[in-house]
Amino acid sequence: MTAPAPVQDLDRPHDLVGIGVGPFNLSLAALAHGVPGGLSTAFYEQRRAFHWHPGLLIEGTTLQVPFLADLVTLADPASPWSFLNYLRHRERLFPFYFAERFHIQRTEYDAYCRWVSESLPGMHFGHQVDAVRWNAEREVFEVDFTQLDVHGQAEALGRAFARNLVLGVGTEPYVPEPLKPLADAPAVPVIHSADYLDHRERFLASDHITVVGSGQSGAEIFLDLLRNRPAGRERITWLARTETFAPMEYSKLGLEHFTPDYTRYFHALAEPVRDELVPRQWQLHKGIDADTIAAIHDELYRRTQHGGWPDATLTPGVNVRTAGRVATTKVELHLEHAQQGVRSRLTTDAVILATGYRERPLNRMLSGLDPYMRLDSSERPRVDADFRLVLDNSVTGAVYVQNAEKHTHGVGAPDLGLAAWRSAAILNSLTGKEPYPLPTRTAFTTFGLAGRQESRPAPKAPSGLIPLEG
Repeated sequence: MTAPAPVQDLDRPHDLVGIGVGPFNLSLAALAHGVPGGLSTAFYEQRRAFHWHPGLLIEGTTLQVPFLADLVTLADPASPWSFLNYLRHRERLFPFYFAERFHIQRTEYDAYCRWVSESLPGMHFGHQVDAVRWNAEREVFEVDFTQLDVHGQAEALGRAFARNLVLGVGTEPYVPEPLKPLADAPAVPVIHSADYLDHRERFLASDHITVVGSGQSGAEIFLDLLRNRPAGRERITWLARTETFAPMEYSKLGLEHFTPDYTRYFHALAEPVRDELVPRQWQLHKGIDADTIAAIHDELYRRTQHGGWPDATLTPGVNVRTAGRVATTKVELHLEHAQQGVRSRLTTDAVILATGYRERPLNRMLSGLDPYMRLDSSERPRVDADFRLVLDNSVTGAVYVQNAEKHTHGVGAPDLGLAAWRSAAILNSLTGKEPYPLPTRTAFTTFGLAGRQESRPAPKAPSGLIPLEG
């Protein structure tokens, strides 16, 4: 390893250092670039270049939000980093106009974000952040990083200094415990959907394929496999824990749960109420797009035209209890149907786990700030209304989070449609000004009752009894 890279002068720390460069921190970097007077920023990302869910860029799949939910438009429609300006630079604005597409393809969104990431200053790819500390004497955050070569090996060490931080480390694939040993074994044909395209051709050649998971990724993978398997010999099983292959809530009033109005309402609720609410709202963000459901049914129906049914099994309400290997190439899933109370076994040649993602624990990155962090009753970081971690008052800098605050800000935390608004809110908070004026109202729905809160009257005592005082 080479000697540590020269570090920045402690007397000139950055105004903001970002850790991770996914769509959310890329949005923040783009809007920070337009702050009047300028901000000194640096963003560090371990990967060599921007890539957005590369394993799921299946041909024909689209974003589930309109193209206006790009990195900047809903906060600054005149920004040079908008999707429409990207099309103009690519001389594709008129073709897009005539295509009349409100929901763009994922591959196009990925290419747009990469264009922004390659054009913005202060983006440092191939840099792995190792530790974060608070330097109380100088009142700055210290960010230690390792610069990686093209092979992912360390080639230099460095340190950056910042008055403020923003964490955009994103989520990581979730694999249920019963399947972890198989998914971690490189020779076993069990993968997470995040790696689907890397294994697609090998899995298509398998005799029997099983998809586990009832969300959008599971549906898209099932549809892609179905379209590319021989009629009558599809041999695909799709299992889901949910009681049905449910459509995503996409009504216009339902979508108002992804507005700043609802985010503010949710943050003001009591912690126990928030914790109870999030699991009940799964269909707002974990269901299947109605067009995808329709496409699956259409494809299945098409395969009945010449008699017979496709060899495809779609079964909701099923839990995978355990799993193991059979011989050297097959996998055996031990299943349980919750409503029937029936257990069964399924032998398959390949398993794709469309089991979603989980927020990356912040304590991996912020262990150096543990003494300053304030936690809630479930040992999670407390996050204020401006997306700042609640820290000890002795820390004069701020640590903002993006897509790590579902427990405090609700189901909109991972939604691309709120990216620009949240980035603008962070920059308004950071600068103490309003470089991005934000709307005071964003929904027709009024969430909660207006006016002052009143305590509920005490229940009346049963007739003949005198209530006790004290």
